[in-house]
Amino acid sequence: MMSSLNVRAALLSISFLAALLGLWELSTQPPEAQESMTEYEILMGGAEQESRVPPPSAVLIRAWEELSNPFYDAGANDKGIGIQLAYSVYRVLAGYLAAMVIALPIGFLIGMSPLMYKAFNPYIQVLRPISPLAWMPLALFIIQDSDASAIFVIFICSIWPMLLNTAFGVANVRQDWINVARTHELSQIRTALTVILPAAAPTILTGMRISIGIAWLVIVAAEMLVGGTGIGYYVWNEWNNLDLTSVIFSILMIGLVGMVLDIALGKAQKLVEYTE
Repeated sequence: MMSSLNVRAALLSISFLAALLGLWELSTQPPEAQESMTEYEILMGGAEQESRVPPPSAVLIRAWEELSNPFYDAGANDKGIGIQLAYSVYRVLAGYLAAMVIALPIGFLIGMSPLMYKAFNPYIQVLRPISPLAWMPLALFIIQDSDASAIFVIFICSIWPMLLNTAFGVANVRQDWINVARTHELSQIRTALTVILPAAAPTILTGMRISIGIAWLVIVAAEMLVGGTGIGYYVWNEWNNLDLTSVIFSILMIGLVGMVLDIALGKAQKLVEYTE
């Protein structure tokens, strides 16, 4: 039954995609010339100079060109899409892992101690709503390195979902499980590792999954600001070159990499799920 549902869903999804691409292709064809062009217009390119969104066929051709050699390096402003994505993924993972090192222990502490929750809560409520990109000028001034500043911005945007979900998951572990651990005279550290962590793991992984999605969103905007390398810089550079075909291709690549990151965290989340 489930297999049949998956097949029908896949066929319906492919049908939607084919219809969308067909409409896109038809709607972006150049208009037919209403009158013959002058010699000057022909020399200047005529109707081909009219600005319009490129059709999907042009995007597919560009995708083949880029993906056939994704790691070429022809200078500062001419690197393959693979290199640009690698820089972005590196920055995301560096900031994300740094946030995880800070967020998980503090989240555990807040979740296990009402006193620490009340002490930390005012700072969380003030800092959490601040846009990550608002930190960029300060980071550039203090760190004085664009790459490290982008990683810091990812750190800032990743920390809050992980911290809050960890605190929530730890605080909502069933009290009778903790009481059993106390009956067996387990230490607080052992109770945290063998009882609380497995019980709170699904909620913690949910926060981590939210964080990686936000981090991937933010890195594109951060790289547009700091420039140099990365998929965000690639998008902005191609826009400055008025190459909309490459812009659309890079947007699709951003979506695909984001999907892969989310699927990876989703698989990890399924591994720690349990049924009572």
